[in-house]
Amino acid sequence: MANTFFRFKQFTIHQDKCAMKVCTDACVFGAWVAEKWKDGKEEVSVLDIGTGTGLLTLMLAQKLNASFDAVEIDDQAFEQASENFDESEWKDRITIQHNDITQFSAAQKFDLIVSNPPFYERDLKSDKHKINLARHDSSLTLSTLLQTCNTLLASDGSIVLLLPYHRLADLEKEAQANGLHIVHLLQMKQTTTHSYFRIGAVLRKQFATCVVEDIAIKDALQKYTNEFVELLKDYYLYL
Repeated sequence: MANTFFRFKQFTIHQDKCAMKVCTDACVFGAWVAEKWKDGKEEVSVLDIGTGTGLLTLMLAQKLNASFDAVEIDDQAFEQASENFDESEWKDRITIQHNDITQFSAAQKFDLIVSNPPFYERDLKSDKHKINLARHDSSLTLSTLLQTCNTLLASDGSIVLLLPYHRLADLEKEAQANGLHIVHLLQMKQTTTHSYFRIGAVLRKQFATCVVEDIAIKDALQKYTNEFVELLKDYYLYL
């Protein structure tokens, strides 16, 4: 049985109501995004699509000068994220909506849109409905997600997605179809001896040569790598 909560240095994620629990790749992703955007002096507007437990919003809120809008379609995940936000010290900067992102509207365009989306399109489905919704939600394909993000994104804004590595070709195709460019990739390995299993991808409307970087969570001896420790040291209790 998964833990009902995950305690970080500055906040706690309760996750008993959510199908998708806190996982290491999402933590790496959140810390990586926070590192890239933390030094901005002007306040930025951030949209978190499919916030789940609220993990990404809270990781970014810890480091960014930003206001946050989070959107969640699932009833219980919405309730859980709301509770996690209310218990955090950044609750005054976070707004959450119980909504389908394709029905979401905002008075502003967003400087940064982040999502750990339903990413197992065409893959074998779980027999658990909530996990299916979180992983496979057919109404939110990668194509639909990018189209929606494009309408909500500021002209100089960024979309940042966490996806399985095998979806990279799909992402490149859909990005091109939506007039977007992949400008930064984080290629993630579980260990230094494994193949890539996740990507963090930054997309923008303006073309730029794509910067590619790698990270392994653990080394061949199953110890956290120095790169992982440096990225997560401000979040994980025991680093």
